[in-house]
Amino acid sequence: MSTEEGPVKQPAPEQTPDDFPSATRLANRYGAPKPGLSRRTKIIAGSAAVLLACGAAALMAMPSPNGEVSFKDVGFSITDATHATVDFQVTKDPEDSASCAVQVLSQSYAVVGWKQVTIGPGEEATTGHRVDVRTDSLGVTGGVNACWLLDD
Repeated sequence: MSTEEGPVKQPAPEQTPDDFPSATRLANRYGAPKPGLSRRTKIIAGSAAVLLACGAAALMAMPSPNGEVSFKDVGFSITDATHATVDFQVTKDPEDSASCAVQVLSQSYAVVGWKQVTIGPGEEATTGHRVDVRTDSLGVTGGVNACWLLDD
């Protein structure tokens, strides 16, 4: 059929439920859908995940038996092209000794000053320290590179 304006479009025939594949035919072709997890299984799996997460958090929160040392940069002062002062805090067991590497960096992140300091046993777990570092050229920042416990 056509008119002077062009072909006439026929409406698409409506599909009936018989035209759709039945669930049985789909199951025969692709296999039956697997049943989901039961509510009880979901609750057990969720509880187990929560218990494991709590156990992992508790394990990470416990101090290690061999001791640890941590540090925090507090500040620095660049005196001139040959000197800098670095302030930092160290946290460790009071009876342990630690060593820290203090560095001063230039604007291009090159190490222009380096000093290793030993922190002996003390009365407090956290102690503050001020270290003077000689530099090869003008530094722009200073801080602790690393700290580690010393063997007694």
